Amino acid sequence: MPMPMPTYDFTGQVALVTGAAMGVGLATARAFAEAGASVVVSDFDADALDTAVTSLREAGHEVLPVVCDVSDEDSVAAMVASAVGRYGRLDVAYNNAGVQVPRTDPADEEGADFDKVTAVNLKGIWACQKYELEQMRAQGSGAIVNCSSIGGLIGNPGLASYHATKHGVIGLTKSAALDYAGRGVRVNAVCPGTIDTPMVSTMLDKGALDMDALMAVTPMQRLGRPEEIAQAVLWLCSPGAGYVTGIAMPVDGGYVIP
Repeated sequence: MPMPMPTYDFTGQVALVTGAAMGVGLATARAFAEAGASVVVSDFDADALDTAVTSLREAGHEVLPVVCDVSDEDSVAAMVASAVGRYGRLDVAYNNAGVQVPRTDPADEEGADFDKVTAVNLKGIWACQKYELEQMRAQGSGAIVNCSSIGGLIGNPGLASYHATKHGVIGLTKSAALDYAGRGVRVNAVCPGTIDTPMVSTMLDKGALDMDALMAVTPMQRLGRPEEIAQAVLWLCSPGAGYVTGIAMPVDGGYVIP
């Protein structure tokens, strides 16, 4: 039986979550809201975002929906401006939006796939971090968590471009953490393993992932739950992690230990 989740207090704070329409992003937005934060929920998919916002508001949470394409710097700037325009500040951010591309031999990968995954997974994190830091620099406070992956810590066959972007996210995180360590802003990354989300379910259904093979290399012998990533993000944004910056924290059931 799962242990009870810890509780956090983000009352009076403003949180921003990208890729928040479903999966880990929605779980994290909900966790911040349940902890008392006003939450800016952002996603590229307007219809899915509307459904997510309805569920959050029906639960009594204060949320601001913003449709955003994180691969477009102007769209990201407008997202952060909307958050600050509505609430006057930005205290924490989880840059979660990302995409996957089909497995392929790196000698055969299409340039369009490389451009797509890089635009969202790497440029998107760069742009979000840039404009969040601009606001947090002015405040002199804040915490950012960037979503990397176990793919930012290891390599897997057929996923060269995806892994390159996730390694890049860790580089962005570490450098920014050093830039802002003395200015009241902490920057960390979370590295999820394989999490039970709609995207993973689709990959399993299509044969892009094999459950038996996955369990063979996952010591905890199960998929992660979106709420478990959310709790890691909340901890990294909380005072409990007040002396933590620049880390890339695996949340993966032990996958990267061997």
